[in-house]
Amino acid sequence: MKKALVLAAALAAATPALAHEAGSFIVRAGAAQVAPNDSSSNVSIAGVNQAGTKANVGSDTQLGLTFAYKLTDNIGIELLAATPFSHRVGLSGFGAPVDGKLASVKHLPPTLTLQYYPMAKESRWQPYVGAGINYTTFFDEKLTSTQKANGFSSLSLSDSWGLAGQIGMDYMINDHLMFNMAAWYIDIDTTARARLGANRVMVVVDIVPWVFMVGLGYKF
Repeated sequence: MKKALVLAAALAAATPALAHEAGSFIVRAGAAQVAPNDSSSNVSIAGVNQAGTKANVGSDTQLGLTFAYKLTDNIGIELLAATPFSHRVGLSGFGAPVDGKLASVKHLPPTLTLQYYPMAKESRWQPYVGAGINYTTFFDEKLTSTQKANGFSSLSLSDSWGLAGQIGMDYMINDHLMFNMAAWYIDIDTTARARLGANRVMVVVDIVPWVFMVGLGYKF
């Protein structure tokens, strides 16, 4: 009986250490994939819309990082960061030789969300939802050699501000280490501008990606 009481007391003392409680700082890292759900306007050349033409954006996976702070036992704030994503940008509807890959473009999508954790702080399972704002900056736009030969030059993509929604879940492996899965739906849009010979080229692309991340976290 004495041993049982000692064990019960030890477990009771250890349980709060698992808690997602006010003042906790959580760092999460893992594989993050940006999967665009893209659509675009027709490509405009010299101010004239080219019917049936579109731009498209490929997916990419990089190291994702999140930094969260629990404001209360149930409310947190989180910043999503990552190593730069690199995407294939393509064109369609022109026919040969223009259709296909236009360029590769890098971007960073820092996203700040306010989160709600519905479970009691002692629970090993900690699902959460969040909503916030995203800022995406595009850089290192590189046209393919084929498209340069076709006459394209001076590609640039405008930065984007948009809303973001999030769902996620932590499972506490021990007092500090956790397994994490999360997904964001982010409103990202950009205007791509270039030149084709002496003519200005422009297309508006709604990227609107899902961002999926699976990894580990550590609670301080």
